[in-house]
Amino acid sequence: LQAEMSEEFGTCVFDVTLDCEDGAPVGGEAEHALLVTELVMSAPDGARVGARVHPVDHPAFEADMDVIARDAGQRLTHIMIPKVESVADVDRAEKALLAAYPPGLPLQVLIESPGAVHRAFDIAAHPRVQSLSFGLMDFVSAHAGAIPADGMGIEGQFTHPLVLRAKLEIASAAHAFGKVPSHCVVTEFKDEAAMRTAARRAAREFGYTRMWSIHPGQIRPILEAFSPNEQQIETASAILLAAAAADWAPISFEGSLHDRASYRHFWQLLERAHATGRNLPAEVASWF
Repeated sequence: LQAEMSEEFGTCVFDVTLDCEDGAPVGGEAEHALLVTELVMSAPDGARVGARVHPVDHPAFEADMDVIARDAGQRLTHIMIPKVESVADVDRAEKALLAAYPPGLPLQVLIESPGAVHRAFDIAAHPRVQSLSFGLMDFVSAHAGAIPADGMGIEGQFTHPLVLRAKLEIASAAHAFGKVPSHCVVTEFKDEAAMRTAARRAAREFGYTRMWSIHPGQIRPILEAFSPNEQQIETASAILLAAAAADWAPISFEGSLHDRASYRHFWQLLERAHATGRNLPAEVASWF
């Protein structure tokens, strides 16, 4: 599917992350790490594939990192570390990564507890961290029943104050250090309308720039929600073309002032359009 959609959109529009943490049966962690390594190495050229290993305090973590990073590091785009609680956990993960694969890889981290949310800004500041993801289900479970089970659902995750606060803190921490905030999953994978609504809210209200899917059917609704629409692309292109013609001095566009602050916003919008495979006007497409 990744290859098919890359052909369709002219760029790779989603990553695949192979899972060791929840994917491996208890007692079968070593065999599962070998399977993940085999799958990574068999991926076609140009594929974007990462791996989620066990948490740093799990007995299988070191072995996961040693096997997967050592034998497949050259083909991986990232390694995800779940249940990160502090910068010390990131340091430990980085040490294991570099021991297994000295060139290193970006680390994506999962924030899944109240303590981790409290330390999200420190975690995001780590130079090895590429992305912060919100682990909704573990976050709710970490509250010992204080958040009801529907806090994990499509409605509750957008209404319960503690969940909302966590989402906003993670997004803010990521943006503060130029990292990517990735929104949590929607488990109701057969409800496409709910999926679209959640993705739109994550992008427009909570500041997330990526989102996890747990089923192939969720990918296109997510992509659509996180992509700028045609009107936004048209406006951004017109403003930036006028700005370029003015050597990036302030301009008036349809009665409004624009300067370098808004130019950055519209440039980032076009970057996102390009990354999600949207068609750009020929005059700005050459910029990418």
